[in-house]
Amino acid sequence: MRSASTTSGRGSGWWRPSRFVSPANKDRAERRHAFLAKCAVMLQQGVCVAIVDIVTTRSANLYRELMEFLGQPDPSFAGEEPSLYAASIRWSDRIDQWRLEAWAYPLAPGDALPTLPLWLAEDLAVPVEREATYEETCRVLRIPTV
Repeated sequence: MRSASTTSGRGSGWWRPSRFVSPANKDRAERRHAFLAKCAVMLQQGVCVAIVDIVTTRSANLYRELMEFLGQPDPSFAGEEPSLYAASIRWSDRIDQWRLEAWAYPLAPGDALPTLPLWLAEDLAVPVEREATYEETCRVLRIPTV
């Protein structure tokens, strides 16, 4: 998926705002840091970033690490932290004050993927239906689903 980010005045060009976590992203500290840095740069450029982590072979939570990296810890995953999740994150300008907004959903194996907001402008979001997109991709590519 690609999206143009030109509405905020903070950046422009083509970006991939959706980041599907791969086993390699969670493998080592250097790779986790590179993933976080890419997401942080996109957020700084005014791009809404969606992260979907369905990697069951590694336990790092890159959403939590990204929020800490940005100095904005999210208490919604406090305590028992999920290793599988989906989240959408953006910076928002509210009355001349920037704040980080996030929508995070814990997942479990077999759960349907949630619908996440993808913000195209300060006041314009489109719902990205992850489950429907996944099912359609599997159908088109003839990948059997369970």
